[in-house]
Amino acid sequence: MTLPQAARARLVDFHCHLDLYPDHAALIRECDREGVATLAVTTTPKAWPRNRDLAKTSSHVRVALGLHPQLVVERAAELPLFERYLPEARYVGEVGLDAGPRFYRSFEAQERVFARMLAACAEQGDKILTLHSVRAVGKVLGHLERSLPPDRGRVILHWFTGTAAEARRAAERGCYFSINSEMLRSPKHRQLVAGLPADRLLTETDGPFVEAAGRPVRPTAVAQTVADLAALRGETAEAMARRIVANLRALVTPAP
Repeated sequence: MTLPQAARARLVDFHCHLDLYPDHAALIRECDREGVATLAVTTTPKAWPRNRDLAKTSSHVRVALGLHPQLVVERAAELPLFERYLPEARYVGEVGLDAGPRFYRSFEAQERVFARMLAACAEQGDKILTLHSVRAVGKVLGHLERSLPPDRGRVILHWFTGTAAEARRAAERGCYFSINSEMLRSPKHRQLVAGLPADRLLTETDGPFVEAAGRPVRPTAVAQTVADLAALRGETAEAMARRIVANLRALVTPAP
């Protein structure tokens, strides 16, 4: 979204897989109607054109170009396609690393792909990346420090589950953190979220993977996350919502 759209937003869902819902187009209209500034992440470069076209006239939905680390083994051949589409994509995601048990065998390949994507983003500059970092926060931060200078791209750590020390390291590098409802269910993660810098907080759903009452959450569900985040940090929900929108505005404002 451009700065005017960010300023008009009422809520922020900075990581949602809109194309995995059965009513993708209707959901885009819902985001516009309800004032939810939403980043629609993709998991493969082949998904980018359709997502881009569906959101072309949206005032509140923007689309990120992604290659999910969990799909690197089967989709690595799409990396040239990622590089082809990158010039027209300001937002990048979902990309990153996953060292969980199911995907650790592909970790070396993930790192090669991630490093190449970061280098391409750094070369073009002014990209905004939402990153996956399951059991790999230190590795992700290392790649950022080597390959993506802060003045060449801005980073959001999606569903951050690292340590307090890693959170400080990420904040010092300039990273933002997008918070979802599942993160706030865990006492350990609640404690971590409570200590994150106020000016680096965003909200997300990661829908449809996160559910409430047995159904996938929709972008409007971030209203509850805002309320829970406000209670955790001793603020009103209204003040927290304004803070999140202000953080989005700062994030998307192009660097001078």
